[in-house]
Amino acid sequence: MDIKIYGHKLSRAFRVLWMLEELGLNYVSYPTQPHTEELLKLSPKGKIPVAVVDSEVITDSTAILTYLAESNSSFTFPAGTFARAKQDSLTFMLLDELETCVWNAAKHSFILPSDKRVSSLKPTLKWEFSQSLEKIAVHMNLENFLMGEIMTIPDFILIHCLDWSKAAKFKEFPEAISNYHSRLVQRPAYQKVANS
Repeated sequence: MDIKIYGHKLSRAFRVLWMLEELGLNYVSYPTQPHTEELLKLSPKGKIPVAVVDSEVITDSTAILTYLAESNSSFTFPAGTFARAKQDSLTFMLLDELETCVWNAAKHSFILPSDKRVSSLKPTLKWEFSQSLEKIAVHMNLENFLMGEIMTIPDFILIHCLDWSKAAKFKEFPEAISNYHSRLVQRPAYQKVANS
């Protein structure tokens, strides 16, 4: 399998690079910025990350994670099972309730044109993020992984959202979330990407 990943590690590409390291797959990383000429040839949206696997183009970090997990029978429950439905439900909740907050905070800080930014949104986004984390801390057993005994796609997404929120100076995490985060970021595959 020939895998190329376009996107720098200070973006959603981190999730993909981390999973590739966890899977022990060979890949080539191109730490490109969004909307470069090279990237626009692969994806008209110009967003990162983009994966090219054996000449097939996959866009969106969650789609790439899902492809990698399913094609390697790892970090996911089988399609068509109740466990998979619960995993997907958790994935979508994290994207809807956590990633949306950090992404909108970034857009209104430096991505949107300055005349389109609404800086007064940021306190509300930080509050929403905090409320969602509190629910996760109360309702999820974080002793191992979000889905129990095995690490799955939602773990990659949550850890990345937590990292993103720290970089954006969001509120400190609840203790259970903080312990979960501290444990997962010590994984050798995470450390390899973070320190590359």
